[in-house]
Amino acid sequence: MPCNESQVFQPIALSPVPLHTQLRERLRERILDGSYAPHAQLPAESELGAIFGVSRITVRQALGDLQKEGLIFKVPGKGTFVAKPKAFQELTQLEGLAEAMSRMGYEIYNQVVSHKTVPASAKVAQKLGLAKDQPVCEIKRVRHLNREPLSLEITYVRAELGERLAGEDLAGRDIFAILENDYGITLGHADLRIEAVLSDAALAHALRVDEGSAILRMERLTHSAGADGTPHSQQVPLDFEYLYFRGDAFQYRLQVARRHP
Repeated sequence: MPCNESQVFQPIALSPVPLHTQLRERLRERILDGSYAPHAQLPAESELGAIFGVSRITVRQALGDLQKEGLIFKVPGKGTFVAKPKAFQELTQLEGLAEAMSRMGYEIYNQVVSHKTVPASAKVAQKLGLAKDQPVCEIKRVRHLNREPLSLEITYVRAELGERLAGEDLAGRDIFAILENDYGITLGHADLRIEAVLSDAALAHALRVDEGSAILRMERLTHSAGADGTPHSQQVPLDFEYLYFRGDAFQYRLQVARRHP
């Protein structure tokens, strides 16, 4: 059913600010404060025009802006709906997914798909500083956010570390937390590479999305800190991962500053 417009009729006021911009901000405010709940249907364009005292063209411009922002989506023949907010993680510090999501009130559960020893591929060996085909531990987990699959995480560590992790609660804890809190290994820094890919059949099945859906793919190589505790002193490759996130449910955020000479 469409959202009910419960607030008092308040037409858009005359202002130097364009009408569609004012309407966009009004609608965005109601979406973000929960007046229009996720997956709720917005009033029809004609109804919005009557509510706010603007033309249908103005309404379409405002809705178009909101759709580009990912706040709403349109279903042909049915109407316009409020999009479910995406979970996000800041890339300002090195932390595990559960650590970041729990801080924001989300529930994280990990389904351990496999935990086995495999020959290191050329890339995994190069990342971990090993010889090709040397045994490494491969850990596959589907990570669930509020009971819905969010990401597939494939982790590679040296075989001896993988054997220790086999006895840990990998369904309920971040590997980072285990390494630091249980094993006393101080994490230093991580090298990241992020790109967009399309899901194949295996990814689509694991994440419950259509094959060919947009997936956010990250490669992350984490190093332990040096002997003196500083991130780049005697750095040692510790953990190499492929992280695949649903493009419709997750985003990374990063604030960058202009570097001045």
